Amino acid sequence: MPLKELPFPTVTYFLFNINQENNNMATPRKQFKTIDEYIATFPKNVQEILEKLRSVIRESAPKAQEAINYGIPTFKLNGNLVHFAAFKNHIGFYPTPSAIVAFKKELSQYEQAKGSVQFPIDKPIPLDIVKEIVKFRVKENLDNS
Repeated sequence: MPLKELPFPTVTYFLFNINQENNNMATPRKQFKTIDEYIATFPKNVQEILEKLRSVIRESAPKAQEAINYGIPTFKLNGNLVHFAAFKNHIGFYPTPSAIVAFKKELSQYEQAKGSVQFPIDKPIPLDIVKEIVKFRVKENLDNS
């Protein structure tokens, strides 16, 4: 079933698939308990991308805890740190609006919204930028605690 595109953090986007027969009806989407469960639902090539992204986040925020929030992988450290998710044509990375503003120049070649960036699924994710963004978010969360 195709997903209806809505901006993050609309919870409905992550928790429901739109029923093809009646777009006004929504059917519950599988609720994941772990990031491993989430990643396992994707094709092997997408799993590899998600695992690389997860690894870079872990390295950049070793004290962060993994969770599932809004139905997607989340890292927490004194609150939400970053989220990520896989879609048909891109990997969504959600580091909060402040990080998008702080790294606007570095992210300029990618589709962006207020608190998110879309990395095309058929191109390498700029892991060096992700690493810097995660470090920025760690400092931001620790400074605000």
